[in-house]
Amino acid sequence: MRKSTSMAVVILLVLAALSSTAFAQKATVLRVVVVKTDDVAAYVQEIEKGRQVMKSIGIQAQTRVWQAKFAGPEAGAVVVSIEYPSMTAFADGVAKTNSSSEYQAWLKGLDKLRKIVSDSLYTEW
Repeated sequence: MRKSTSMAVVILLVLAALSSTAFAQKATVLRVVVVKTDDVAAYVQEIEKGRQVMKSIGIQAQTRVWQAKFAGPEAGAVVVSIEYPSMTAFADGVAKTNSSSEYQAWLKGLDKLRKIVSDSLYTEW
């Protein structure tokens, strides 16, 4: 009796681990980059170029730019969100951007317009 109960618990734990791993791969992933920039309009134009580069190298992500309005001392802050359909898509995107000379050149140019304040990764619950 003890053996079969122990085995059932082990099987349930393994199934729970596997299902949470599968869930994590399917859950939406959001990268949030907070930046400081002196020229928001120019920065937004560069982000649009980045969207095109990401699309050309086959990255599945939606990029949006936000600016804080009612944020106390942080009013005016610029946030870029990049939404991936899964952790797998995020990992694929990182691999593609790291190996793309076009993306790396775009990123180097973008760094002239901004200073990154924070860079975070969120998963949907």
